[in-house]
Amino acid sequence: MAIKIEKKITGYNVLTEEDKAKAELAATQAAQQAVAPKAEVYQMGEPLSRPEKLVGNTYKVKTPVTEHALYITINDIVLNEGTPQEHRRPFEIFINSKNMEHFQWIVALTRVMSAVFRKGGDITFLVEELHSVFDPNGGYFKKGGKYIPSLVAEIGEVVEQHLQEIGMLKKSGPDEHQKKLIEEKKAEYMEKQYKAAGEQTNADGFPPGAQLCKKCNTKAAIIMDGCLTCLNCGESKCG
Repeated sequence: MAIKIEKKITGYNVLTEEDKAKAELAATQAAQQAVAPKAEVYQMGEPLSRPEKLVGNTYKVKTPVTEHALYITINDIVLNEGTPQEHRRPFEIFINSKNMEHFQWIVALTRVMSAVFRKGGDITFLVEELHSVFDPNGGYFKKGGKYIPSLVAEIGEVVEQHLQEIGMLKKSGPDEHQKKLIEEKKAEYMEKQYKAAGEQTNADGFPPGAQLCKKCNTKAAIIMDGCLTCLNCGESKCG
């Protein structure tokens, strides 16, 4: 198609294929910025600065899925020291072991958890998140008959224990009155069911053949008075 030039030509420029590509790219970027403006990033809070000295605990964990024990260290920062509002909260976590099989993901997990600790706020949700991780190869029973679905869940057990010790979580389980009642029922059950046969409690302190309690994940549930009752946490199908 021919184009008639009506005005006087004062200059010209040859448009190459490269120039065309640059012009199209610039037009595309401008359109994208107009449609989707940049999202603003909001900080939830300033991370806590690490003091020179921290207090903490180290927990030894031996599991059947690792050849060597795990040593889990959780260091705490003391806030409002010397005041009635003084309290401890986790600041960082380290996990060491001779076993290098899980090294990469353990380092990644501890760094992310430490970052969450330092952000402040409610960090107790980590316990539930870690407990909900299941190993596709299956879990294992730890001493006491409690079922642990994965190694990550075992780390969650340690975090939960630590948070209970520093007062950030309340210890779950039966109160003193319930514990006394459970012990009485347990003794009564053993007297009726196993004494005549000369059988005793298993290595976990519960009757042989006890079922897994769905509430506390411990093999301590037995049929008592016609109801499935847990001798560890007191959970009963009959209420």
